[in-house]
Amino acid sequence: MSATGPLALIGGNEWTDGCSFDTDLLAASGGAEVVVLPTGSAYENPGKLVARAQDWFEQLGATVVEVPVLTRPDALVAEHAEVVRRARFIYLAGNSAMHLRSVLKDSPVLDAIVEAWTGGAVLAGSSAGADVICDPMVDSRGGAFTVGLGLVSGVAVIPRANTWSPEKVHRTVELVSKGVALAAVPEATALLRSPEGAWSVAGVGEVAVYLEGRPATLADLP
Repeated sequence: MSATGPLALIGGNEWTDGCSFDTDLLAASGGAEVVVLPTGSAYENPGKLVARAQDWFEQLGATVVEVPVLTRPDALVAEHAEVVRRARFIYLAGNSAMHLRSVLKDSPVLDAIVEAWTGGAVLAGSSAGADVICDPMVDSRGGAFTVGLGLVSGVAVIPRANTWSPEKVHRTVELVSKGVALAAVPEATALLRSPEGAWSVAGVGEVAVYLEGRPATLADLP
C-alpha cells in the first residue's frame, strides 16, 4: 500500500469523553482545523453532529469546518471538493454507511479525500465513516458484507461492536471472505494506522481482530 497520512477507524460515539486519540490526531495533522463531513447522518440532524464536533475540538484548541455533503449532488460540488482537498484533518461521521457510500462513490469529494490523505492528511472515520472507508464493508443491519469505498482494502470493520450481540458478531466472523481481516471496534475506541503501516488501538475499549474465522491480532491487519 502506498504511503498515506494517519488513519483512524473509530467505533462510534465520537467526540466524547474517552476519545483521547483526537488530541494526537490533531497534533499529527500539524494544523488547528478539522474538516467534518456529516454525510452518514444526513437524515438524523447532521447539524447536531457538527455542533458536537465544534464543541469537542474547541476544547482541543481547534476549529471545525463543516462540508455539507448530505446528498449525491453535494458530492459533485467543486467548492466542497476543494475544501476537502486542502484539509489536513478529515472526519467522516454518521450512522448510515449505505447512504455515505451512495453519496461519495465516484465523486469529486471522494477524489479530494483520497488526494488529501495520500498527501499526508489525517483521515478519521467514525461509525459509518469507519465502515465505508474499508472494502469489504459490513452491512450493520444484518452483519453481512457488501462493497465499501475501498480506501483501505483487505480490512473490514464492525463499528459500535459493543452494541452487537455475540451471535451477530459470530455470524459476521463466519461470513468474512478469505484473506480479509475483520476488526470489531467498540464506541469511543479507535483502530489507528500510522503512515508507516503500524496498527494500534486507543480510547476506552479493546479491538477484537479475526482472520478466516479465528481470533487474530493487530499484526494480522494488512
